[in-house]
Amino acid sequence: MTREEIIESVSEKMRLIRTEAGYTQDKMAEVIGLSKKTLVQIEKGRLYAGWSTVVAVCALFRETETVRFLFGNEPLEVLETVARDGMDYRKEKTMGGKVWWRELEKKNGFILQQNIISQHFRIIDEDHFRIYSSFEEKESKNRFKELTGE
Repeated sequence: MTREEIIESVSEKMRLIRTEAGYTQDKMAEVIGLSKKTLVQIEKGRLYAGWSTVVAVCALFRETETVRFLFGNEPLEVLETVARDGMDYRKEKTMGGKVWWRELEKKNGFILQQNIISQHFRIIDEDHFRIYSSFEEKESKNRFKELTGE
C-alpha cells in the first residue's frame, strides 16, 4: 500500500466509518479537525482527505470494523510502516497473527508473516513482539535471513 492508496481507501469509506461510529457529520468533523463542509465533500467523493486527517481517522476509529478491514486489523502498523518507509526495531506485542496474517517462514525464534489484506510484511519474535515491518518483500526476506543467522 502507498500513502495515496491509503488516502483514497479511507476517503472512500469515510461515511461508513462515521456511521459505524454513530457520529453525525458535525460531531465527526469536530473530532477529526475538519469543517463540516470539507467532510461532506469527502463523503460525496468530491475531495480526498489529507494524510493527517486519514491518520487521525485511523487512530481514533481503529476499533471500527471498517478501519480494521481496510488494513487487516492493523491500521496503525500499516500507517506507521508507510509513514516511516518501513520499521526495524522491537515494537509492541502483537496477537501473533492468527487471523489476518499468513506465515511465510519460521526459524530460530522469528516468524516472517504477510498481512492478507494490506499485503505488508512483518517479522515477529517468539514472544510475538513486532521486530520489523515493510511493504518490500525482498527487504523483508533479507532482514529475516539476517535475524535468523542464515
